[in-house]
Amino acid sequence: MRRAGAIAAVAGLVVVGCQSAPKPLCPPGQAELRTARLFLSATPPARLNEAELTRFIEQEVAPRFPDGVTVVDGGGQWKGDENRLIREAAKVVLIVLPAKGDAAAQIQAVQGAYRARFRQDSVVALAPPTCVTP
Repeated sequence: MRRAGAIAAVAGLVVVGCQSAPKPLCPPGQAELRTARLFLSATPPARLNEAELTRFIEQEVAPRFPDGVTVVDGGGQWKGDENRLIREAAKVVLIVLPAKGDAAAQIQAVQGAYRARFRQDSVVALAPPTCVTP
C-alpha cells in the first residue's frame, strides 16, 4: 500500500517486519529498551474507529506483547495516482518488546492480522533500539 510506504518515508526509515538493528551505545545510567512502532492507516475500504482499534489491540497486540503497548494518533501524506497529494489519519502503536529473543515473528503476525482484518495492503513496522533511563 503506497500510503503506508509514504508514512514510513516521512519517518525516515523503512523496516519491513523487524530486522536486527545495531545495538545502541547507551550512556552511563541508561539501558537499552527494545521497542517497535507500527504505523496503521485506515484508508478505504477500511474505516477504523476507536472501538475496532481497541478490540484489535486487545486481541492481537496485547497478548503477544504483554510488557506494554501505547497507541497514539498520527497522520501522514503521500503522492497518489496523478501526482496528487493525499493526507490520511493513522494510528501509531508503540510496543515494548521482550528483553530477550526475537520478536520478528510476533510483529509479522500483528501486521498480517491488521492487513486481513482491515483490508490493508501493508503495515509499516520500525524497530530501532532505544536508550532509556530506568
